[in-house]
Amino acid sequence: MAQDIDLYYWPTPNGWKITIALEEMGLPYRILPVNIGAGDQFAPDFLKIAPNNRMPAIVDPDGPDGAPISIFESGAILQYLARKTGQFSGANPREQAAVEQWLMWQMGGVGPMAGQAHHFLSYAPELDPPQVLPYAQNRYRNEVARLYGVLDRQLADNRYAAGHFLSIADMAIWPWAILWERQEQSLDDKPHLSRWLDELAARPAFANGKSVGEDLRATPKMDRKAQEVLFGVRSKS
Repeated sequence: MAQDIDLYYWPTPNGWKITIALEEMGLPYRILPVNIGAGDQFAPDFLKIAPNNRMPAIVDPDGPDGAPISIFESGAILQYLARKTGQFSGANPREQAAVEQWLMWQMGGVGPMAGQAHHFLSYAPELDPPQVLPYAQNRYRNEVARLYGVLDRQLADNRYAAGHFLSIADMAIWPWAILWERQEQSLDDKPHLSRWLDELAARPAFANGKSVGEDLRATPKMDRKAQEVLFGVRSKS
């Protein structure tokens, strides 16, 4: 019987990538919450697993040589899980290359740019004092729009991000793209992206993966302590 994979997790787009993948792959796992607003990511025991003090991270007790293995960085985790199960990474070298390039596109583009859009559009205006920076807001809003345009054109001729098959690239991109409204985007001119978002949302594994730990983020507004932990900004007293 397969042993549970320990997933160090918080319900964010990067966390959802891994719960979605584990659900799609049918791998047993248990959640170990890492409350990033409370500073859990800086705990010494967690840093031994994830030295970059970011979640998600996993510990698989059944590693490649039968010994436990720990992995940090969501893209690396997705690649590891795909190799472990032989699923969702492409059936041949050409498909594998397509998956890898779209996974890297997410890791280097959509994730960082959408993350900055979230920060400057949602979080920065709530700081004390408020930080409303039109240049930064426009820059990241526009770059996210450009990236979603790239994806929409790819999906015009492909059912999924890397081709006709579901892959870890979709699992990486979707958790960020579903937050398009928060990123102040429009889908009116992106029908293929809209179709893809809805199709994946209807998959049970995607819905179940996104729902993991919903109760962990019960507080409606980030408090000052969380702002200091996450952004290194000290509020005026």
